[in-house]
Amino acid sequence: MTTTTDLGSTIRAWRDRLAPSAAGLPARHGRRTSGLRREELAELAGVSVDYVVRLEQGRATTPSAQVVAALARALQLSTDERDHLFRLASLAPPTSGRVSEHVSPSVHRVLSRLGDAAVAVFAADWQLIWWNRSWAALLGDPAAVPVPVRNFARCVFPVAADGPAIAQWPVVVQDQAHTEAAVASDLRRATGRFPDDPRLAALVRSLLAGSARFAELWAAGTVSAHREDRKVVHHPAVGPVAVDCDTLTDGEADLKIVVMTAAPGTDDESRFRLALVAGVQDAVAPSPTG
Repeated sequence: MTTTTDLGSTIRAWRDRLAPSAAGLPARHGRRTSGLRREELAELAGVSVDYVVRLEQGRATTPSAQVVAALARALQLSTDERDHLFRLASLAPPTSGRVSEHVSPSVHRVLSRLGDAAVAVFAADWQLIWWNRSWAALLGDPAAVPVPVRNFARCVFPVAADGPAIAQWPVVVQDQAHTEAAVASDLRRATGRFPDDPRLAALVRSLLAGSARFAELWAAGTVSAHREDRKVVHHPAVGPVAVDCDTLTDGEADLKIVVMTAAPGTDDESRFRLALVAGVQDAVAPSPTG
């Protein structure tokens, strides 16, 4: 029988073992602990500090699956550890027939080595689940966007009720028609891999009903993956920045790691770096969805 304190003590132990540098947080002087502080875990998981305190003290014992998934990502848990955390919260671990939002420790290590590149991680249904400070500085902080519409497919095929997009300022795609076809065919591929996922099914229904362009492309039945693109970000502080956008896929979970970089030695690279300097002070590091 699991006691109410097991969940809290486990979260605390995993928080204590994760170095801030491994989580992409800046070094701070005067630290008395080698692990994450409660406020740092709260920031990374997108929850309040008070809620982390209540979880660790055993006063909050029934977190939602969304919160548990966010904590698992923030703590960089292995798949087995993530599943254990779900069970401690009296929740069933995610099944293989559904879209995964779990980012493995090895992927976290890769992400931490990408330097100043603007990086984000999307689930198989193009739901945004993680981003670094450079992404927030270049495109605007996605934390300001409601969780349900933090979805790249909804940006490509906007539906009237969705509201703001992931980017906070205009982003122009070099080949819009190619991007639309690639995202639609990638979603069709995802429905074959994750046939039991309700969020993915709801997304497809919403886009079919709200976007004639998506419905047209969906009817074509094409199955492929979205790999690369070129965009111009119209940054409010530095002006237009042309970036190459490459998409890497992580194994069975089909996570999409999107990396934006500017060509070296160009004016775009200079503006890219200025954008990071202008925005990184206010940008919030990973604020996962659930």
